[in-house]
Amino acid sequence: MVSKDFWVLLAMVIYFVAMLIIGFVYSKRSNSSTRQYFAGGRGVGPWLTALSAEASDMSGWLLMGLPGVAYFTGAADPLWTALGLAIGTYLNWKLVARRLRRYSVVAGDAITIPDFFSKRFHDRKNIVSTISALIILVFFCVYVGSCFVTVGKLFSTLFGWDYHLTMVIGAAVVFAYTVIGGYLSVVVTDFIQGLLMFFALAVVFVGSVASAGGVDNTVAFLKAIPGFLDGTQMATPVLNDAGEQIVKAGQAMFGAPTDYGVITMISMLAWGLGYFGMPQVLVRFLSIRSSEEIKKSRIIATTWCVISLACGVCIGLVGRAMMPTQFATQAAAENIFIVVAQALLPSFMCGVVVSGIFAASMSSSSSYMIIGASAVGENIFRGLLHRKATDRQVMMVARITLLVMFLFGIVVAFDQNSSIFQVVSYAWAGLGASFGPLMLTALYWRRTNKYGAIAGMISGTAMVLIWHNFIKPIGGGFLLPGPQYSPAIYELLPAFIVSLLCIVVVSLLTPAPSAEVLYEFDHYLDDPNDRKVDDDLVAAEIAAGERRAQM
Repeated sequence: MVSKDFWVLLAMVIYFVAMLIIGFVYSKRSNSSTRQYFAGGRGVGPWLTALSAEASDMSGWLLMGLPGVAYFTGAADPLWTALGLAIGTYLNWKLVARRLRRYSVVAGDAITIPDFFSKRFHDRKNIVSTISALIILVFFCVYVGSCFVTVGKLFSTLFGWDYHLTMVIGAAVVFAYTVIGGYLSVVVTDFIQGLLMFFALAVVFVGSVASAGGVDNTVAFLKAIPGFLDGTQMATPVLNDAGEQIVKAGQAMFGAPTDYGVITMISMLAWGLGYFGMPQVLVRFLSIRSSEEIKKSRIIATTWCVISLACGVCIGLVGRAMMPTQFATQAAAENIFIVVAQALLPSFMCGVVVSGIFAASMSSSSSYMIIGASAVGENIFRGLLHRKATDRQVMMVARITLLVMFLFGIVVAFDQNSSIFQVVSYAWAGLGASFGPLMLTALYWRRTNKYGAIAGMISGTAMVLIWHNFIKPIGGGFLLPGPQYSPAIYELLPAFIVSLLCIVVVSLLTPAPSAEVLYEFDHYLDDPNDRKVDDDLVAAEIAAGERRAQM
């Protein structure tokens, strides 16, 4: 008789193979030029743009990190975080997408975020792009590591396999199709993975509610836990000296709930501010066929985000009713989605659903690696070190960078006790504070100059590092250390404010932008020059790239 594990594994193997095939299919087109490799030749449609943006953004924390927080401390933290992310998603598509798409064309046809910043401020020494590229590289390595942690936890929980071995194998699959296929393969796989994530969340949520005895019984059980369903309070698990929740007479122990004040709510809503600075989302705005298609993408992306976040939070809450004593720590509780899927679904269907977790990790880590590679290849190598570098040389450097990020991500992920949610929150804060205020001022304030841009990026990064490593341990971080959890201020909020202030103050204290820069700003919305890509034009570009490769 064939084991359940076989059918689960078969479904996942079929999925892996399909993703690699996509990489090969798109390799010819992607490798025709750096414009194709890094931005898909600006020929990506609204559905692909929207779902790839959300899939790359949400990563494994949506299916593991967010439900884990909900399971362990109740609704408050994940509820306010999810609300902030939903609002941030809409505002980013509304305020940034169209303007960035148009400005990137006017500003020398920029195809990466560091490239856009450099050309926006006419920074001929490429200081702005170099700093932004280095920031991206640092925080994306952390991001990639969090995705690899997800992969390792997935296979060790499902099959009992060695965490480190399966983490490395999963990471290698992502690395392979990213190297082979470039941006288009990432976008297409992200689209598929976005659909799969949505399906997985919906199926597991409905199944978990039914298994827990229906909505009424589930709500009644959770209401009995002090503060668990209260958005203004946070449940407080009673922990032993090892940091594990105490269980007595088959019941998980909770103490008096912790008040969830207005400042903490605002702090969690501040997760939404991070969207304005997320390169993996912003680069999608650069690649869409036309700014006129952004409205459609906005509706698709926001709808996907709201429903997926709601399902993720609810799975964690309902999971507590289904398995009240299953997980003793928050890190362990991040496996709730996997365990529920195993308990409820037929083996092959379970394999399809849990592939959603691998899908999330694959989509995110591939996006992070391609953006990090583009930052080093385009902005540091060609922009600073070798200005006359050919497309072939740039892509070689990019692929070497991909290898470095792959190896660094494995190093970060080697600790299997890492909390996915906490690692992601750190990287999210770093990128959001470094680039979010700058992106908004670059698009909306004509007085912004390159000196303000540099000050904003450096101060945002520094504030995140200081808050996370020095203020957080003494009570200013997201979660306080010790036996009891207590909400406090998430580092993104103060860092975002500091970065914005530095941009404004330094820009006003230094020389105004040149007349040429100001003219570009005043007129970048007049003639977008971003007509839909013609198939013949794309074919001609591919042919030209092939001729260059043969020379």
